[in-house]
Amino acid sequence: MKNIIFPLIAITLLLFSQSGIAQDYKLKKVVIDAGHGGKDPGTHGKYTKEKDLVLKIALKVGKYIEEYIEDVEVIYTRTKDTFPTLGERAVLANNKEADVFISIHANALPGKSSVYGTETYIMATKNTGRNFEVAKRENAVILLEENYEEKYEGFNPNSPESYIMFSLTQSAFHDNSLLLANNIQKQFGERAGRKNLGVKQSSLYLMWATAMPSVLVEIGYLTNSKEENELNSEQTQDYIASGIYRAFKEYKNQLESIN
Repeated sequence: MKNIIFPLIAITLLLFSQSGIAQDYKLKKVVIDAGHGGKDPGTHGKYTKEKDLVLKIALKVGKYIEEYIEDVEVIYTRTKDTFPTLGERAVLANNKEADVFISIHANALPGKSSVYGTETYIMATKNTGRNFEVAKRENAVILLEENYEEKYEGFNPNSPESYIMFSLTQSAFHDNSLLLANNIQKQFGERAGRKNLGVKQSSLYLMWATAMPSVLVEIGYLTNSKEENELNSEQTQDYIASGIYRAFKEYKNQLESIN
């Protein structure tokens, strides 16, 4: 795949950094990605479209970072109801040489409306059970793109065989992605008052294509009527955004203290 050059270059740079060649590491750029958008509404509840909800959260997260961490540049993949493709989101992050990528989504589980809570995904190849269903749903946006067969060189989000390639990259970012994901889930459970469903692993194209530590945050289940109502509360949105911001700030401090 043509896009593989970005992860491989980043892995090389990361190894140089870990070997001690790079000194005084500072986390300077974060990409905040509001999932879906435009012609892709994402999942939905009784009255909520995922694309609208996650955009509100993403803008709040970015605002917190911009206001309270002065040395970090916030890069948004979208700030309104537009449809950047998965490839365009990844290329933006890679071209900006971002240090971390945070993608914000809402979950759904049709037929099981009792399920609720937050979970954060990192890149891996453990595509079993619900993890694979999440991977297929989040990657399926590819099918909305024109000439997707050519753009993604045969990748089929519904085919387990297509995910084999994901084992070739992102391993260098695993530990940092896991650190950030754990921070987020801890904040959700302890500070934001959300049910913590833990950190999960799955093969998500967007995280594979981004040449940096990355996480995909599922802020709650729109198929649970109580949680859908809560997620439409501005106070709950503030708590969730603040939790992601605090987790990111802690992650930044952790990395900079180590390096």
